[in-house]
Amino acid sequence: MTTNLRSITRKNFFSSISPDQRQWHYNYLAMYSSWHHGIITDPVLMLIPIDDHLVHRGDGVFDVMRCVNGRIYQMESHLKRLEASARAISLNFPPEHQDIRDIIKRLILAGGDKECIIRTIISRGPGGYSTNPFECPSSQLYINVIRYHELEEKDHREGVSVVISKVPIKESFFATIKSCNYLQNVLMKMEAINAGYKYSVNIDDSGFLGEGSTENIGIVSEDNHVKIPSFEHTLAGTTAKRVMELADRLVKDRIIKGVGFARISPEDVYRSREVVLMGTSINILPVVNFNGKTIGNGSPGPVYSKLSDLLWKDMHENKDLLTEIEWE
Repeated sequence: MTTNLRSITRKNFFSSISPDQRQWHYNYLAMYSSWHHGIITDPVLMLIPIDDHLVHRGDGVFDVMRCVNGRIYQMESHLKRLEASARAISLNFPPEHQDIRDIIKRLILAGGDKECIIRTIISRGPGGYSTNPFECPSSQLYINVIRYHELEEKDHREGVSVVISKVPIKESFFATIKSCNYLQNVLMKMEAINAGYKYSVNIDDSGFLGEGSTENIGIVSEDNHVKIPSFEHTLAGTTAKRVMELADRLVKDRIIKGVGFARISPEDVYRSREVVLMGTSINILPVVNFNGKTIGNGSPGPVYSKLSDLLWKDMHENKDLLTEIEWE
């Protein structure tokens, strides 16, 4: 039995916190907390109240965006999705939300890294430990800026493998909300890693593809169409939507015949020319093996290569989708 338990008070709270940063703290650049009404750059102090319903009920929504070479890519699309998720669960915006764009910019500057990930969270807020959301006086806004790490170049050059997940898919209502209750997503990732894969994709009750733990999936079909599972049963990925828009250019160039949503079975994947994963942190990634079966010739395909180039250019040069930050 532990005998050296101390009583933590206001007087000794800070002395009780270890001054040593953990290895993973290196990636935590800055945090905004509406609870503290300010910006925090010391990872040791990046804390939230334990009675925030976000912690013990997963009652909150979030979104993730990228800062690319000092500019925020698709910020408005991400904020629109964040707000839609909040409205879907009747989560009121905290007063600070009206200044969220300015807060994000200032937070990135405080973090000091032009290549970073911005994680925005709206929580139900502190107020008790029941499931009753009305016991929380006010919702809260938390924003984290973390260091961005490129994927291994090998993953883009050689492609990755994906396994079919046995974790039950979310019902449509919950699948389309980016909530902080990500238990099924966590179990999918755990399942993939335990099976020797990096990624997994779930299947709906009718036997058609859903989504990855944090990625959308798409195929280049036998008849040369880019197809993605409908957003009725998956999260509407901002990267996936942009990739579909960029794919229209390949239709005009007659590289592919069309692009759209479709019900995709595992057999459709096995017969497809190419398979890709899409997401904010991975951009677009080629899949060369699906559930133990080789896709195409086992190498990243030409449509992936074209879409990857188009997306990279879009992320660096499309002024309509890039929010400027005033770096000194």
